[in-house]
Amino acid sequence: MKKLIFLVLALIFLSCNEKNIKLKYLSESDVILSFGDSITYGVGAEKHESYPAILASLTKRTVIESGIPGETTEEGLKRLPELLDKYNPSLVILCEGGNDMLRQMDLNKTKENLRNMVKLIKDKGADVILVGVPKPGFIISVPDFYKEVAKEFNVPYEGKILKDILTNNRLKADPIHPNKEGYKLLAESIYKIMKSGGAI
Repeated sequence: MKKLIFLVLALIFLSCNEKNIKLKYLSESDVILSFGDSITYGVGAEKHESYPAILASLTKRTVIESGIPGETTEEGLKRLPELLDKYNPSLVILCEGGNDMLRQMDLNKTKENLRNMVKLIKDKGADVILVGVPKPGFIISVPDFYKEVAKEFNVPYEGKILKDILTNNRLKADPIHPNKEGYKLLAESIYKIMKSGGAI
């Protein structure tokens, strides 16, 4: 009975600990692809203040910034395969879905697009870190489907940092974009996931 209780508690702990999932170690020649929309692009700050630029400085690795402002997950899914072939990244940081929510698209389709993107990345042999984007509204919250996709594919998930940033006026340039301080916190949060997962 004690063994069963211990096993259940261990499974609960592991399911709540999606930031500590093991990642492949990145050598200095490995490429990180930051893929997404305006948050990845760095709207609200200078280019050298975007989270991919800061992450490159923290990791001492090549970080490709591939963010397109206004992009939906459907558009991202079409764009992703070419970039995976072009850069052959070892790690992809996926941060997308905000524009689907702004345009009030079907979030079941958003989830399916994210699933397909994560599957594409993993099928290429790369690791994924999934970043949850808050849904705009009176009460800002991150939809559960991000966490569900991360659990399904057993990938590290950061579901808190963007909500924290976008509910703090000191950390955002406008209601949906961080400022340079916010992007710094986003980069540091992703860096911590990489460190705890063994990528760095």
